[in-house]
Amino acid sequence: MLTHIHIRDFAIVDELSLDLTDGMTALTGETGAGKSILVDALGLVLGDRADSSAVRHGAQRAEVSVQIEIGNEAAASAWLEEQGLDSGECLLRRVVNRDGKSRAWINGSPATLQSLKTLGEMLVDIHGQHAHQSLLRKEVQRRILDEYADHPKRLATMRQSHAQWQKLASRLADLSEDSQARDDRRDLLRFQVEELQALELAPEEWSQLEEEHGRLAHAGRLMEMAESAYQALYERDDSAESLIGHFAGELEQGESLDARLSEPRELLATAHIQIREAADWLRRYADGLEMDPARLEFVESRMAAIQDLARKHRVEPQALPQVLDQMQDELADLEEGMGNLDELHQAVNTALADCRKAAQALHQSRHKAADRLSRAVTEAMQGLGMEGGRFQCQVASQPEGQPTPHGTDQISFQVSANPGQPVQPLARVASGGELSRISLAIQMIAARALPTATLIFDEVDTGIGGAVAEVVGRQLRSLGEHRQVLCVTHLPQVAAQAHHHLQVSKHKGRDHTATRIQPLVDDHRVQELARMLGGVEITEQTLAHAAEMVNRAGASP
Repeated sequence: MLTHIHIRDFAIVDELSLDLTDGMTALTGETGAGKSILVDALGLVLGDRADSSAVRHGAQRAEVSVQIEIGNEAAASAWLEEQGLDSGECLLRRVVNRDGKSRAWINGSPATLQSLKTLGEMLVDIHGQHAHQSLLRKEVQRRILDEYADHPKRLATMRQSHAQWQKLASRLADLSEDSQARDDRRDLLRFQVEELQALELAPEEWSQLEEEHGRLAHAGRLMEMAESAYQALYERDDSAESLIGHFAGELEQGESLDARLSEPRELLATAHIQIREAADWLRRYADGLEMDPARLEFVESRMAAIQDLARKHRVEPQALPQVLDQMQDELADLEEGMGNLDELHQAVNTALADCRKAAQALHQSRHKAADRLSRAVTEAMQGLGMEGGRFQCQVASQPEGQPTPHGTDQISFQVSANPGQPVQPLARVASGGELSRISLAIQMIAARALPTATLIFDEVDTGIGGAVAEVVGRQLRSLGEHRQVLCVTHLPQVAAQAHHHLQVSKHKGRDHTATRIQPLVDDHRVQELARMLGGVEITEQTLAHAAEMVNRAGASP
């Protein structure tokens, strides 16, 4: 669960540190105070995309870090261990610069945005206030059902089977193109392979030829340079070897008069030896050099032949061996494929059968889960002021259709908002308020089936009130008995049910506005609930009503 969050220079928050605990925590505050900023900050550190607008005005960068206790999250622990990271506790950090660029860390190690997102999805599930809008999309409905069904292995098998089928089908399509085009390509490859094989270019030959060409082309100059250096170092009467040997002897005599001369004398003695070695090496080098016009002509001819083929294939000369390998592989595939199309046809059919088998297993699991989800959401709708309403998750299979990575099912959320009416697609029968309540019912039911220990609800109670709001609050509190639940709400009936209460407030300074969050207990909590109940003036009756709401929820005011 989330244990701590630290925010600096994010949106209108200059700096905020907040400790969090288990149970249900309500976040409330005046309209425009920034209640959803905490959720936005969590989304950022959990892998959401960000730009420069995340940085507070006047600041150079925004920073969000969260501390998460892994606990019994086996999937998250296994993932952290695979990445070589400590799995006991998790520290996520995200920094967004003024130019929109961002960096991320997991337990102090640099991380990619995808890594944050992957880990974040295992630890925290965020239900946004606009979830009811995305609920109309078919892919969202399918994802909700799959999460509720909790069949990741079947989904993985489906994706792998589909990928294998597509890979083989693509290869078959390539090999089944016009036979004349295949023959032409095969003949061209054969000619080019034979041409490159005739060249017999070794992997390191080009660099060796370049080095030898430089030596042969400048042999005269190199010989003159080596002989001149040899003469200056050793052969002449005033050579460096002679001079250093002379002064080394002088210093050796002087050392008997002043011991401090031993150090320069030793240095000169070392230099004397090194100069002799260098002179000897240069003598042998010069003796080994020879003018060889015939060899130079051969090397230049060889390099010209290599360059001609390199230009033909539009690569650097040293890349020709790799070009030959690639062409040989392609030629082998063509010749093998042309002789084994029947085998490939059979492999494609087998892969398609495996794909359909995986799709059928996924369909059966979805069908069972759809029945459970339909009953659970229907029951939840009754408590949300939609008595007699009915929800149905339909799973229509198309076994003869083309499989997709998600199977062959069409998932459709159907609803009847009033008793006696047949179910119809969600978009046709649900008004804005009804859709919001249906969405809330689905989210709370689905959340119970999710493995994540932390659930965040960001104003998902929009459009409800009264007794329905109290029911929603009770259900969120029930979730909080076994999970960590953070709920951004504007309803006192929901906030009163929370185990913990945080107030979000906006403070205007001389030159900037900042958001603050503080925990509320006792009378301060009652005051906040009274404010939420409304009215120009908070009366004793309003305060009494607020205290009664907290008492009725089972929390101490």
